[in-house]
Amino acid sequence: MKSEQVLTTASVPVSHPRLILLGLMLGSFVGMFSETALNIALPSLMQAFSISQSTVQWLITGYMLIIGICMPMTSLLTRWRSTKQIIAFALSTFIVGALISALGPNFTMVLLGRMIQGVGTGLILPMMFSIAMQIFPAHKLGTVMGLASLVIMLAPVLGPTVTGLILSIASWRLIFWLFIPVLIIALLLCTLTMENIYEQTHIPIDWWSIIASAIGFSGIVIGSSLAAKYGWLASRVLVTLIIGIVMLGTYAHRQLQSPRPMLDLRVFAKRPFTLGTILVMLDFGVILATMYLLPLYLRNGLGLPVALTGLVMLPGGVANAITAAIAGRLYDTHGAKWLTRGGFLLILIGVFILLSANTHSTISHVIIGHITILTGAQLVSSSAPSPLRLPQV
Repeated sequence: MKSEQVLTTASVPVSHPRLILLGLMLGSFVGMFSETALNIALPSLMQAFSISQSTVQWLITGYMLIIGICMPMTSLLTRWRSTKQIIAFALSTFIVGALISALGPNFTMVLLGRMIQGVGTGLILPMMFSIAMQIFPAHKLGTVMGLASLVIMLAPVLGPTVTGLILSIASWRLIFWLFIPVLIIALLLCTLTMENIYEQTHIPIDWWSIIASAIGFSGIVIGSSLAAKYGWLASRVLVTLIIGIVMLGTYAHRQLQSPRPMLDLRVFAKRPFTLGTILVMLDFGVILATMYLLPLYLRNGLGLPVALTGLVMLPGGVANAITAAIAGRLYDTHGAKWLTRGGFLLILIGVFILLSANTHSTISHVIIGHITILTGAQLVSSSAPSPLRLPQV
């Protein structure tokens, strides 16, 4: 009787869980959509501000860097501020960042706005999953997490297609303007319906861990970015990467030794959690790499106009959505093992198809490779032993 009550009752009952989830999903969708939306627009930005490709890519790198710095801090913030305050701050910050980028008269201001947007995404993404697991009962978590994962996987896939259509009729600034109404709706939903989910215990702030985390992630991201220009063996690249690795190691050591860590790394002692995390990281890395490199190849390699570039990316997005719709049933009938293996096999085949492409390849060649990769990626994300599927203790 008690176990049935646990299954049908949320850990933190709230009045409007669906509206809360909708607001969080809208905010997260914009955040993930934003990760790839600018990829097709990079050549336009290079021309508008007369900057090089290594400079303009900081709109992507800087955004990801701030996300990486902010994500580990969400657990600490929930112990000091109410859930509504954190979510309202995250969404408001994203709106301000979008406004700065949309109105930016030079590249520096556009980049500043972009990095401010990263703060919002870095907070809203982990909060969406964490809050959803608290406000819905156990028997609904599968559906809820499936919807949340679909948003996370579909948004970056749609980014290049939508941006391509926008750039065919308007300026790149419209991309940032379109973020704002969606974020305002998300902000209103969360502000009006959000309740406090976590207890504010005001645990001591480990400033050394915060500094180590920020320097560590910065070192890894900046070092990897510099490698594209100077090569992996360049001294400045190696020094930056070593500093990042050492500081992340310091951060991990402090978390493992602390009785109340910012991020409980002890959970990686569970093999399914570690395996699931690695698989999801690899899977999502493939998606982001594809969404970044393929538009550049289509525009610079094949010389396609921006609108056609977006349309070429569309079949992959459709395949991704269709796979997401049927992956749950495939998971139930075939299990996670075969779907994960099959998904990575499709990714590998798709990568080899795109590796064989050159400046004379046909559009159909590229589309087939893109569809194959995104179909496999969705199978993996739907079936990998993700941390979200582990029982909570």
